[in-house]
Amino acid sequence: MFLQLNLATLAVAGQMAWKKTKPILFRDTFLLPTLGFLGVIFLWWFAATFLTDLMPTPLEALIDSREYANPFFRKGPGNLGLGWLLIASLRRVILGFLLGAVVAIPLGFLIGMSRPAFLALNPLVQIFKPVSPLAWLPIALAIFNLAEPSAIFVIFITSLWPTIINTALGVASVNPDYLDVARVLEMPQWKRVIKIILPASLPYIFTGLRISLGIAWLVIVAVEMLTGGVGIGFFVWDQWNRLNLSSVFLAVFVIGITGLLLDYGLGQIQALVTHHRVQA
Repeated sequence: MFLQLNLATLAVAGQMAWKKTKPILFRDTFLLPTLGFLGVIFLWWFAATFLTDLMPTPLEALIDSREYANPFFRKGPGNLGLGWLLIASLRRVILGFLLGAVVAIPLGFLIGMSRPAFLALNPLVQIFKPVSPLAWLPIALAIFNLAEPSAIFVIFITSLWPTIINTALGVASVNPDYLDVARVLEMPQWKRVIKIILPASLPYIFTGLRISLGIAWLVIVAVEMLTGGVGIGFFVWDQWNRLNLSSVFLAVFVIGITGLLLDYGLGQIQALVTHHRVQA
């Protein structure tokens, strides 16, 4: 009798939990991304099973990568956990990105507010913008003769163009009526920038910053493959040379999640600064 009561209680509790969970599981914002992710896993499994002997299946990759469950282990100078590698790469990316933002935002304001500056600088932006980031690496190595500052320089130069273009576009898109009112009120130029132009341009500026940060994170992986040292990019290249594709897949997953979190974090800063909810 007691066992029957317990089973009945568990059944009722299970039904109540299912009623609460069902709307979440079948919500399109949860179900559709889950189906997309499972589709990628299926394609990976299909390719590993039928198309190549070198590629591990998802389960094999998960088992082979179990030693990286602790992201902050140290087993020697060249054997570090993924946490340490991510920290090294993020340090380079954030430093180069911040230096780029410090230069790009004022230049964007200058181009957007001054026609002579636009005519002088816009051709340079359009010329250098399409240049591959890796084309700057030999120049950086020739200047600094060291891998670390060279990687930061490549991130810096790569981060400039989206932020400059979007900032200039935002400044140029400010409603002229607002500026006319400021002139009538004899508002100083610096006050116009702070009170009118900057608030109106913030969505454009943050859009440029988010694009720049995404490109910077993409570029650091390629740069570290070429320069070596400690970093998630060199880890990918090193594991490929060892034919350890399980670790390569793990690194790809970690790189993608980190890029997503970086963009999300910058989006939250944008929402905090602009007081508007940011669409992903």
